[in-house]
Amino acid sequence: MNRIRTRGALTAAAAVIVLAAGSGIAAQAAPEPGDSDRHAADTALADSFKAVDRSTNWEMTGKLKLGFPTFHPQGIAYTEDHIFLSSVEIVEPTVKYPAPRDGYDRTAGKGVGHLFVMDKAGNLQKDIILGEGDMYHPGGLDFDGKNIWVSVAQYRPNSSSIIYSVDAATLEPQKQFEVPDHFGGIVMDRRTGHLIGNTWGSRRFAEWNLNGKQLSTWQNPNHFIDYQDCQYVANSQALCAGVANLPQAPAAGGTAATYELGGMALIDLARKTTLHDVPFQKWSTAGHVATRNPFKLTAEGNHLTMHVAPDDAEEGNGTEILTYEATVTPAK
Repeated sequence: MNRIRTRGALTAAAAVIVLAAGSGIAAQAAPEPGDSDRHAADTALADSFKAVDRSTNWEMTGKLKLGFPTFHPQGIAYTEDHIFLSSVEIVEPTVKYPAPRDGYDRTAGKGVGHLFVMDKAGNLQKDIILGEGDMYHPGGLDFDGKNIWVSVAQYRPNSSSIIYSVDAATLEPQKQFEVPDHFGGIVMDRRTGHLIGNTWGSRRFAEWNLNGKQLSTWQNPNHFIDYQDCQYVANSQALCAGVANLPQAPAAGGTAATYELGGMALIDLARKTTLHDVPFQKWSTAGHVATRNPFKLTAEGNHLTMHVAPDDAEEGNGTEILTYEATVTPAK
C-alpha cells in the first residue's frame, strides 16, 4: 500500500496536457496533442541538443544544496511550481550470490522508495512513498504536463517493477501496472499515449499501453552508457543521460578503481535508433560525473540549461542540484 507523508503546505502545479492513447507507433505518427508552445519548446530542445559536441563549453552556474535526507537520488523532474526527485533509501543492501538462484544474481535487499516534492528553492514539501515488497527502487522521472511517471523496481536485474503515475496537481500516486523485469527509467510518448521503459543497464527497451499491455520490445543499439534518467522531447524522441563505470589502467587500480564516463543521448522511440550522443565530463563535489543519476535539460533558443544531482546524501556536501549552461549553434 502507498503511504504519503505531507511536510508543509503545497501549492499544486496546474499544467495539463491531454494524452492520446494510440494503438501503436507508426512510421508517420499523428501530431502530438496538448500545448503547442510546449511541443515547440521540446522540438527546439531536440534540435539544439543535436548541436552539442565534445567541444561545447558547459559552465556551472548554480548549486542548490538540499537540506533533508535524500538517500540515493535517481531521477528529477520540474513542473511550473515544483521539483520532483526520486530516491532509494537502502535499509538492507543486496548481496551477490556465488551462483544465480531462481533466476536472480543477488538477494532482494530491503529499502524504501521516495518521491520528494520540493519548492523551487529546494525546500521539502512532501515525501511520497512508492513501492511494494521487494520493489522499492524508483528510477528516472518523466513529466508529461499532467503526471509524473516513475517505475519502482526490485534492486536487481531480471526482476519486476511497478509503473506509477503521480498527479502533479494533487500529488496522488496511481499504480498503473506491474511488469516482469527491472525498469530503471520511463517516458511517456505523447504522440501515441504509450509508455517506454528501459531495463537494468538500459540494455533493452519495452513499450506498453496504459493498461500494461506490452506492444513491443527491442535491444538498445547503443552501448556507450547506461541511461539513468530520460525525458520526452517531442516527435517520439527521448533525451537520456547516464554513466558507464569503466575499469582504470592497471597502474591506476585496474578493475578495483573504476572510471565514470558520463554522457547524453537523443533516442528516436519510433525508429528505435540513437540520433545523437555526446560524452559529458564535469564532476560533482563528491567526484562523480555529473550525469550519474538525476538529469533534466531545457532550451531557450540556442541556450541549454542542465540540472543534475549526482551525489548521495552522505557524500561530499550532500545532494546538490547542479546547474550547467551552454550556448550552441543548431544546424540549419
